[in-house]
Amino acid sequence: RVRPLDDQGCVLIIGDSRNPDGQRQFASQTPGAITVEAVDLRDLVTFAGAFDLAAPDALERLAGFAQSVMRNVGAADLVRRVQSLQRGTARNPPTDVEAIALSFVRTPSHRAAVDVLVEINKEAGVCAHRPAVLRACIKALQLCGGTEGLSFHEAAVRMREQNRLVGRPLPKRAVGSTLLLKGLEAEVAVILNGSDLDARNLYVAMTRGSKSLIVCASGPILNPRAGL
Repeated sequence: RVRPLDDQGCVLIIGDSRNPDGQRQFASQTPGAITVEAVDLRDLVTFAGAFDLAAPDALERLAGFAQSVMRNVGAADLVRRVQSLQRGTARNPPTDVEAIALSFVRTPSHRAAVDVLVEINKEAGVCAHRPAVLRACIKALQLCGGTEGLSFHEAAVRMREQNRLVGRPLPKRAVGSTLLLKGLEAEVAVILNGSDLDARNLYVAMTRGSKSLIVCASGPILNPRAGL
């Protein structure tokens, strides 16, 4: 486990910009790691556009989103438990999360969706590895819940525009691509899959660490292809 050189230092973990899902998966599996998000918050806007409170799969979509931004979330298990509680076949009483999720299913609303996300985040072992997206989602749900006529998608777009104007604080362990991390610098830089980067991106990645550089590659020699 790579650590900053001191309490004030940071680690940049740099992945291939062509594989954002791989970066997020790595962050979700690495304690303390947080993804650096693109300013367009594309995943949030896409989710907001598809999320329908009245749809039969509303809880499934909400739990799936929670799993995409928080580590140690079992979306499928939560949905199954709520379905069991609805049918009256559950042997055990509902947990706090399950009770709130059941309330959401019975009386769906944007405010109830916020309650589900907040309660999931309170569970032992759960921690957001994409906190910027989670915060923006909760704010968007709160905004449309308190503003008549404003859709969740419209509220998410507002959050996206606000996000463009806000500076990005650098977490202790930041995971992103060369595109997202360009211009940022930390004491330690870790390059994932260095063999897959072209010469331009490899150069950007290698110059992010001011004191230490760790390169993970398939072999001992890097022979990057020319960048476009």
